[in-house]
Amino acid sequence: MTAVEIAPFPWSDVWGQDAAVQMLRTAASDPAALSHAWLITGPPGSGRSTLAYAFAAALIAEGPDDEATMRQVLAGTHPDVTSLRTDKVIITIKEARALVERSYFAPSAGRYRVIVVEDADRMVERTSNVLLKALEEPPEQTVWVLCAPSEADLLPTIRSRVRALRLQEPEVADVARLISLRTGVDHDTAEQAARHAQRHIGMAQRLATDMSARRRRDETLRSVLGVRGVGTAIEAAGAIIQAATDDAKALTVERDEAERAALLRTVGIAEGQAVPPALRAQISALEEEQKKRATRSLRDGIDRVLTDLQSMYRDVIMLQYARGETLINRELERELTALAAAWPVERTLLVLDAIADTRESLERNVAPLLALESLLVTVSSGRTP
Repeated sequence: MTAVEIAPFPWSDVWGQDAAVQMLRTAASDPAALSHAWLITGPPGSGRSTLAYAFAAALIAEGPDDEATMRQVLAGTHPDVTSLRTDKVIITIKEARALVERSYFAPSAGRYRVIVVEDADRMVERTSNVLLKALEEPPEQTVWVLCAPSEADLLPTIRSRVRALRLQEPEVADVARLISLRTGVDHDTAEQAARHAQRHIGMAQRLATDMSARRRRDETLRSVLGVRGVGTAIEAAGAIIQAATDDAKALTVERDEAERAALLRTVGIAEGQAVPPALRAQISALEEEQKKRATRSLRDGIDRVLTDLQSMYRDVIMLQYARGETLINRELERELTALAAAWPVERTLLVLDAIADTRESLERNVAPLLALESLLVTVSSGRTP
């Protein structure tokens, strides 16, 4: 099976992970090979969640021919799979406790009860500790599947209780072929999207199908290349934050409005009718959840910008070491070649370090605008502010 051949159902949406698929197929069919808790790690876009749900489907179904059950699992409607994904900054202790409670229920219809945590890296230490006992002594027919970018994103106490499975990063050519098959875009657009997304399948699909997203990315990189001092650094940082904010709003506003309308219908309030005082707490709780989701969406948008900037200065390093055949941003080769000639390698490394520091600052809740301004001042001056 190559990276673009279709695997047997329910593994057909998992691409380029032959070894991982084989291991989990064996575990689903052979109790002797099955661990009670798994940790699937891999870079963003490698298919962690897709693989986790395919595994859950294979575990719960009565066998490879039980396609109806597997489709129910993949659709998120089977009673024996419980999943936790979050649009917020962190997974809360309340959410973790609900998962643990659910994990002790016997399967109601399938062979196993499966608990999938898609964003296990978003648990702080106190929340992780809630899971420890459940991971250490789960019921015989419960299987936990955690997903995270790397093992280092989880506490050692969690890592010691799970079987780790590291996914491979797909090749650009494989991602491009997949995107072409899924979306019908031409090969050149798919290849550019796969390259710019650095093989992140979901982001590549968005870039391939959304011209405005491709334009925003190009404008952002060119604006940073145009930074020449503190004034232009501050101006570029503001523009990036505004673009990320607008993008986050576009992704969340429709969902927010639908959720509010659904809640009002549930409590019997017509559109435009005043909310009674007794129900305002429910509305406030929903709005608070939506604010947390918006914060996460904005952070994710800024992180994507930082990933793009990292790819650009990585290209500069490659040019400085005469490795230009591996450029991610080939469309900017002329500008990046000039930059590589103008800067010493040490300055490029300083900028890459500053991007990593900016990521850490955002995780510590530093104001995004201040963090980006600081980064771009470093870019423009070659010195940390």
